[in-house]
Amino acid sequence: MNLTTFWLIVFVACIVIEIITMGLTTIWFAGGALIAAVSSVFAAPLLLQIVLFTAVSLILLFSTRPIAVKYFNKDRTKTNVESLVGKQAIVISEINNLQGIGQVTVGGREWSARTTREGITLPAGSVVIIRAISGVKLMVEEMKQ
Repeated sequence: MNLTTFWLIVFVACIVIEIITMGLTTIWFAGGALIAAVSSVFAAPLLLQIVLFTAVSLILLFSTRPIAVKYFNKDRTKTNVESLVGKQAIVISEINNLQGIGQVTVGGREWSARTTREGITLPAGSVVIIRAISGVKLMVEEMKQ
């Protein structure tokens, strides 16, 4: 197998992985492999091909990925759990981090909850704001009035 064939196999593998994952993970390396294959056609030394592959892949990764992620993810819908961050909830069972207890209700569903700051106990009936999600627990803080 000559080097051109090798680089074309790498190119195709990167494209196939990208099609399967749709995660903008290997497309940058496909570009590097394509340039390396072209350099191989012109009988460039192996070291130059590797340098071109690496350089082009990194340049594509760092120069175009932020733009691509911005445009490809602009219509991304938050998952059910992600959409809870920033919403209000009502404490239905006292939240006490030290004891590891507490529940809130938000959107008609009950969730385990903990406070974002240690040493604070929130009584049932308190209105809180969801600040983050840690595992299956909502991280909340008391709403300022």
